[in-house]
Amino acid sequence: MRHFNNQLPTISNVFDDFFGGDIFSAPIFNGKSSVPSVNVKETEDEYNIEVAAPGLNKDDFKVEVHNNVLNISYEKEAKREDKEDGYTRQEFCYSNFKRSFAIPRNEVDDSKIDASYKDGILKIILHKREEVKPKPARMIEIK
Repeated sequence: MRHFNNQLPTISNVFDDFFGGDIFSAPIFNGKSSVPSVNVKETEDEYNIEVAAPGLNKDDFKVEVHNNVLNISYEKEAKREDKEDGYTRQEFCYSNFKRSFAIPRNEVDDSKIDASYKDGILKIILHKREEVKPKPARMIEIK
């Protein structure tokens, strides 16, 4: 099992780290910091990131890019108050997580990043720049 202490994983090496074992097996939201499961897939045109976060709303997330780092975070406070037999009990519960990924320099067009949340899955699509996409073979005329 590999942990990233002060080191951000790059999108391109995430496959080895995420698919190599069950790194994130903790419950997702149990009133303390935890890390949801993340899937990363690379295609010729884009990187697809899926974050398993059931029970949340799209407005609960914050997704931002700064200095070639993609940050995905969530923070929410829940309050509960019970009044019984002259006693009042208040409970506060904070749930949060934050994941950061280094984006390969000049590979992703940060003006074309899409995010959506549906059925408990936050999906983020990072579109690759045209100049880094694979080019088809072309015939060269021999003179």
